[in-house]
Amino acid sequence: MGLPYKRQSGSALLANSDDAAAMLDGAVKRYGSGESAVVALDDVTIAFPAGKFTAVMGPSGSGKSTMMHCAAGLDQLTSGRAFVGSTDLSTLDDRELTKLRRERIGFVFQTFNLVATLTVKENICLPLTLSGRQPSDGMLDQVVSMLSLGDRMHHRPAELSGGQQQRVAVARALVARPQVVFADEPTGNLDTRSGQEILGYLRSAVDKHHQSIVVVTHDPNAAAWADHVVFVVDGRVHDVMDSPSADTVLDVMKGLGR
Repeated sequence: MGLPYKRQSGSALLANSDDAAAMLDGAVKRYGSGESAVVALDDVTIAFPAGKFTAVMGPSGSGKSTMMHCAAGLDQLTSGRAFVGSTDLSTLDDRELTKLRRERIGFVFQTFNLVATLTVKENICLPLTLSGRQPSDGMLDQVVSMLSLGDRMHHRPAELSGGQQQRVAVARALVARPQVVFADEPTGNLDTRSGQEILGYLRSAVDKHHQSIVVVTHDPNAAAWADHVVFVVDGRVHDVMDSPSADTVLDVMKGLGR
C-alpha cells in the first residue's frame, strides 16, 4: 500500500485525508510581498499517513523544511489549511496551538534542543511536565529501553555524545505517544554510525509502536529507512516513491538537479 494519493494532471498529488496523521490542503506559504515575494509552498495538498515513516526530500531551497514547519504548526500558512488528525490548525488560537504542539506532536531537530541544566530523564519528560502530566511508567520504560538510555538517565547533556543527545531528543518526542513526530534533518549533526542508529530507532517506533514519523532529509541513505519518500521541487510535490532504496532515491535526486 502506498500513500493515499491519486495522481492528477501534471505533477499534482491530491491526498485522501482518511487515516492521515497530518495533512496540508492547498497550502501556500509566501514570504515578503510584491516583486520580491518568495513562494516557499505553492498549492501543496499532501497527507502523511498514520503509522508510517515518510521522508521528505528535495534540493536546497525546495520548500521541504517549510512544508514540515507548516504541517507541524511551527509556521503559519499564507493560505490553505494544515491538519493534525482532524484538527484544522487555522482554527486554533496561540494558546490552543501551543497545547496541541506539546501534547499531540513530537519534534526532533538537527541541533538536539536539550535543556543543559536538566538530566536525561527530565529532558525526556519535559513536554509532559510542561503540560502538568506524568509519563506512564510503561511507555517511559519502553522508550528508554528501545533507545538504550537506561544508564544515562541521571546524566546531563554535556556528559553525552552527540548520538546520545539525539537519542534523548527522540525519546522526548516519543514518550507522550504523539499523533505524529516531525524530524528535521535529525542525523545532520551526527557521524554515519550514530545517524544510522537514530534512523533505526525511528523505524522501530513505527514498526513496534505504530508511530507516525515524518523526516525531512537530504540524505538518500536516510530516506531509504522510510515507507515512502515525497520529493519537493520549487515548493510543489514533484513525485512520491514507495518502498525506497538509497539508489532509487539518489537516481530521482540526480534528475531533480538537472
